[in-house]
Amino acid sequence: MINMDDDKGEEMFSERTAIREELSRMSFEELQKLKEQLGSKVYNEAMFGTSQMKKTDFKRENKNRPREMSSKQVCIENLAVSSRKTAPRDPRFDSLCGSFNEKAFRHSYSFLSHIRAEEKQQLKEELKTQTDSRRKDKLKYLLQRMENQGREERQQKKKLQRGREQRKAQIEMLQQGKKPRYPTKCKCRIITIHHSIL
Repeated sequence: MINMDDDKGEEMFSERTAIREELSRMSFEELQKLKEQLGSKVYNEAMFGTSQMKKTDFKRENKNRPREMSSKQVCIENLAVSSRKTAPRDPRFDSLCGSFNEKAFRHSYSFLSHIRAEEKQQLKEELKTQTDSRRKDKLKYLLQRMENQGREERQQKKKLQRGREQRKAQIEMLQQGKKPRYPTKCKCRIITIHHSIL
């Protein structure tokens, strides 16, 4: 009987490790989709396992017998130390989390643009059907904000693309043996304004 329970426990443990290995190879986007399909409870059980509370038996051997208590006195200082809350760390401002890499961030969270587009479409549909003026104003504000964020994102992409093109042109000029031209800030601004008009 005990051997069968041990075998079942080992099988469950090996299954759980296999699942964890599979999940570790998946991208963040795939993990999000899986979590949406399964539900957070099943997903958390697969990732972290089920937490079983230890059953403690508080029964006394004899009802007339007094409760057994520890003879050790709890030190007040230790209580103060153990009850101290851990301060939350914000990775944006914490040096232990490393420096921010914008390119890696954009690559890792590129799937969010698709989700934002879906949300924007849902907001537009809700705005058409909404009759409450306060809710309509909120929806208009959200849509405007999303459009502004999208416009800013597109401008950043264009700026990065222009920078890449300039570097490529400078490298080509160096390879040809010519002196590369580095535009001044004023010329860069003029080019940016020219591109924004077009």
